Amino acid sequence: MTSVLGTAGEKRILVAALEEQRQAVLWRLEGLDDERLRRPVVGSGASLLGLVKHLASLEYVWLGRVFERPSDEVPAEALAQDPQAEWRVHPWETAGGVLSYYERARAASDAVVAGLKLTDRGTAPGGDAVSLRWVLVHLVGLTAGHAGRADLAREQLDGRTGERPAA
Repeated sequence: MTSVLGTAGEKRILVAALEEQRQAVLWRLEGLDDERLRRPVVGSGASLLGLVKHLASLEYVWLGRVFERPSDEVPAEALAQDPQAEWRVHPWETAGGVLSYYERARAASDAVVAGLKLTDRGTAPGGDAVSLRWVLVHLVGLTAGHAGRADLAREQLDGRTGERPAA
C-alpha cells in the first residue's frame, strides 16, 4: 500500500486505509463453515459473523445517518429491546446474507465518501458536529480494532493468524 499511496491525497489515503481494514476482517472469515462463523468466541456470545453484522451497522451509522444519507443500520427499537442486537446473528440469517449486508453497507459508505469533501460536516449520534475526515479516521480505528478481535477469534477457532494472506 505504501508505494502507491505514500504521496496520494489525504482522502485517498483514508479511504484506502479503511478498505485495507475491511479486507483484513473479511480475510479472517475465509474458509470457515457456517457453524464456525456463528460460534460464540467470547463470553458475551459474539461471533465472527456477528462482528461483521456490527461493522455493517457502524458504517451505516457513521457514513449514512451522520451525513443524512439512507441507512440500513440495526433499528433503534431492536437495540432498545436487545443492546447486542447489531452483534446477534439470528438462526434465519444466513452467512451469505450477513456478508451481503456488509457489502451493501460498504458500497453505501463509499458512495457517501465519494460525494463529500473531507471538510464536509455531519452530526454524530451524540449530537456533535463531525467532519468527514474525522469520521473516516474514526471508522479506520473502529474497523482495525475489530479486525484485531477477529484475528484473535479466528485463532481460537482454528489456529489461523495474520493480517492477510501471504503474498
